[in-house]
Amino acid sequence: MSRPVTLFTGQWADLSLNDLAEKAAEWGYDGLELACWGDHFEIDRALSEDAYCKNQLDILASHGLCCYAISNHLVGQAVSDPIDDRHKAILPDRIWLDGDPAGVQNRAARDMMDAAEAASKLGVNTVNGFTGSPIWHKLYFFPPTSSEEVEAGYQHFAKQWKPILDQFSKHDVRFALEVHPTEIAYDIITFKHALEALDEHQAFGINFDPSHLIWQGLDPVKLINEFPDRIFHVHMKDASTTLDGTNSILGGHLSFGDHRRGWDFRSPGRGEVDFESIIRALNRIQYTGPLSVEWEDSAMDREHGAREAAEYVQNIDFPSTNRAFDASFDKEDQA
Repeated sequence: MSRPVTLFTGQWADLSLNDLAEKAAEWGYDGLELACWGDHFEIDRALSEDAYCKNQLDILASHGLCCYAISNHLVGQAVSDPIDDRHKAILPDRIWLDGDPAGVQNRAARDMMDAAEAASKLGVNTVNGFTGSPIWHKLYFFPPTSSEEVEAGYQHFAKQWKPILDQFSKHDVRFALEVHPTEIAYDIITFKHALEALDEHQAFGINFDPSHLIWQGLDPVKLINEFPDRIFHVHMKDASTTLDGTNSILGGHLSFGDHRRGWDFRSPGRGEVDFESIIRALNRIQYTGPLSVEWEDSAMDREHGAREAAEYVQNIDFPSTNRAFDASFDKEDQA
């Protein structure tokens, strides 16, 4: 049986859940990955209103859709980031309040704990998101950055996230980090370092998104191969590099969608990600969860792109088999 194809609602938070669900069903999706912003899934209401989770699921069911995961990327970013005014734009007022950095981080951590309980009440076992990073801004190692400073950053991250992950385990829910620049883990080496800092916490895994790997020069399949038991969820998103000798892979301080950038996101199938190899790798590790389209393409109408992406992902997915293609050549097999 093919994996369910879902649509991540984070880029559609301007639409009501009902309006988006109606569109997604018409585009051919099997479900929605609910973002914890807009009116799609509100963690505080999930915990304070007895009927809230049922009401959200009823909206999806009325359009023939399911939910397999929720995503709390924006608040998660504030747990381990050094907080500045940029975070105010992405955080709910109840998390930002007066903007005091320590208070913001503490409230964000509490909200991530609450997300685990809210997911359990909704009946899903995966919360996708970001962690932020206390050391991302030290990436280039100038001014000189010592290995002790880097290690201290990982230990600070672990001190912040272990209590959160313990709450996830308490509710039998998993946290799937989108391995991503600006996070504590953005490639294979840094995810391994984060996992070690967390003492291999069983609630900590990966929301696999190849679009954030391919432009860094990584082979996304190697991440799957390296951490087969940590692939908790999959995003289907594409990217393409457009290096022309005048720009860099660092983006040039240019906004997404600017044609001068050295790389940008693409609608699935229109970039450089080898989705065929990814499907084969997911089959190899027996991943049976959703393939969730995170649609981002600044040069394409989003409704056209979402419809096209659903069809593309459904067509590229295929089930695995335990039968060798040449088994029928064996006379014993035919007996």
